[in-house]
Amino acid sequence: MDLHGIDLNLLVAFDALMAERSVTRAGVRIGRTQPAMSAALSRLRTLLGDELFVRSPEGLQPTPRALDLAEPLGRALAEIQRTLSFTQVFDPMISTATLSIGLSEHAAFIVLPKLLATLRQQAPDIVLRVRNLVHRDDAVALLDAGEADITLGVPHAPVGRILSRAFFEESFVCILRRDHPEAGRPLTLEAFLSMSHLLVSPENERFGAVDAALAKRGLQRRLALTLPQLYAAPALIAASDLVATLMEGVVQASGWSDRLYVSPPPLNLGKVTFNMSWHRRNDVHPAQRWLRGIIQTLELGGDV
Repeated sequence: MDLHGIDLNLLVAFDALMAERSVTRAGVRIGRTQPAMSAALSRLRTLLGDELFVRSPEGLQPTPRALDLAEPLGRALAEIQRTLSFTQVFDPMISTATLSIGLSEHAAFIVLPKLLATLRQQAPDIVLRVRNLVHRDDAVALLDAGEADITLGVPHAPVGRILSRAFFEESFVCILRRDHPEAGRPLTLEAFLSMSHLLVSPENERFGAVDAALAKRGLQRRLALTLPQLYAAPALIAASDLVATLMEGVVQASGWSDRLYVSPPPLNLGKVTFNMSWHRRNDVHPAQRWLRGIIQTLELGGDV
């Protein structure tokens, strides 16, 4: 007898027939019509090579073959039900799950310490695996492949299967070394354009938010250095005559604030939004829903 690809619904129907000894009552028990139950019994008879149930004045009576199958199939169905019910319940205090999160450099720097502290208190045996986000659209690839359960970074291109929620915002500031000739007074656009600039681009581009804002005015700046490492920039500025335009949170978290002069940019750059994203297929996954909730409640400071 080949049971490959057997329909689990047939086993549910068999279990109901054993319990009710009536096609009609068995259908009511599992929410099927009488014709659907009759068809299921016919398929079971063909599949198992046995009548399984015979009619009698007291209703359907199981054959010896049906009696042999009843207990092991009942146990198997009960175990399946317990397993499916268990997946809808998540207890972080006893879970040993591995959860994956994709983070851009800045998101990792400000989120991970507080997230790890929270996990150690509320889910001590959970393993957190971190994946690196370099390009904004890396988030989609990681979520599609199941290599990340959640990502935190700047918004990626809209994709219907990926769900997103704004997590926090960052404002831009300009930084100079503290004893720079232009330090100590508001930075004018003229002074800004007269200096050489450091551009941070994790995606290795030579055109950032500053360049886009300047281009709208028909202006451009002079680049002296481009680099992909965001948190290297404050140290380089503190030891040079360059100017850099960075997210304020990066400056505050860098450890170099006491050696830098910080000024508002001389042009409107708006804010940078960081999104939390996850795949639609995991929207109701209990462990992932719990992790998203934990992340959303983290107190990060700044423009959260």
